[in-house]
Amino acid sequence: MKTLPKKLLSLTLFAIAVTSLFSVRPAEAYTVRLKEVGANVVANGSGAINLTGLTLDVTGIFVPGTMAANLGLIQIGQLANLLGDQYTGITGPTSFGPGTMFFPQANTGSGDFVGIAGLAGDIQVPGGYVSGNPLSDSMTFNSATFASLGVTPGTYVWSWGTGLPNQNFTLIIGGAGVPDGGSTVSLLGFGLLGLAALRRKLSSQERKS
Repeated sequence: MKTLPKKLLSLTLFAIAVTSLFSVRPAEAYTVRLKEVGANVVANGSGAINLTGLTLDVTGIFVPGTMAANLGLIQIGQLANLLGDQYTGITGPTSFGPGTMFFPQANTGSGDFVGIAGLAGDIQVPGGYVSGNPLSDSMTFNSATFASLGVTPGTYVWSWGTGLPNQNFTLIIGGAGVPDGGSTVSLLGFGLLGLAALRRKLSSQERKS
């Protein structure tokens, strides 16, 4: 019985460790989700971008709300003339469908200016953007479908640098989201199994005492 408090302490510390797996999570890399919503196509983007490994190409005025799947191009944000920084150095898909440049632009748009041009190997961010800061934006094409916009459902990923966190840009067309490869679920499963085994061991030792 005298050893029980130490074992209970171990059990408590183990539970805290399992809980910490879900209370401390790194910021998600910038991801755009393109979905058919009713009669429209909606794009929502969020996350952070790590500029390490990229080279500043030009600073100028951009107009978000444009998409050309055959060029691997999508630019999201407030529909206005916005100051942006364009960087080179990305690698990834050069297209995400047969669709060509659409004019007029998206019917509505809001938030930070972010864009990718897969064929050109460029990525665009707000002018003066500080690497790692959170970004959020959206745009809507009214009375549109994936077919009318010429985009092919799937997950498209562009990357750069040496694999540091947030050195990638993900476009999900029609998907539910970016899976974490099951790592978080697996950690929870192992954690709960270990916790249950430890509890059984403590109960058995307590009965023997």
